[in-house]
Amino acid sequence: MTKPLKPPPFRSHFHSPLGAMTLAASSHGLCGVWFDGQKHQPDTSAWAYDPHHPVLLQAQAQLAAYFAGQRRVFDLPLDLSGGTPFQQSVWRALLDIAPGATSTYGAMARSLDRPLAVRAVAAAIGRNPVSIIVPCHRVLGAGGALTGYAGGLDRKAALLQLESIA
Repeated sequence: MTKPLKPPPFRSHFHSPLGAMTLAASSHGLCGVWFDGQKHQPDTSAWAYDPHHPVLLQAQAQLAAYFAGQRRVFDLPLDLSGGTPFQQSVWRALLDIAPGATSTYGAMARSLDRPLAVRAVAAAIGRNPVSIIVPCHRVLGAGGALTGYAGGLDRKAALLQLESIA
């Protein structure tokens, strides 16, 4: 289970080609990127709306460039403290999957020296709070099956296609 961030972060909205998104930033960096209505999205209604927050503006610009095919790598300060230490280690490991590449849940578990924890790794990936920037969409099921994306499999397929991953 994801622990709440303290104090509540700032939020803004971004309109992507794949649907509306909510972005969130704490005093330490970007802490949330969710497609509106996706699984595990927290209730952000009590968070301060700040469309001029510098980290949120940076995230919006980099996401716009990504969706336009002009950016493959993100350069944003991240705050992954909203998860357990195990979840944070999984989310940091996702950052090692290069653009244009994929991994599997099993390979991710092995890379964390937890080869028997495939389900726990998959659960942590499913709770990734910084969608796209922390590239959980690049993780596939065994044999390359398109499985498990909190934003929906149609979006996962579109993101992989955008990155030219067949």
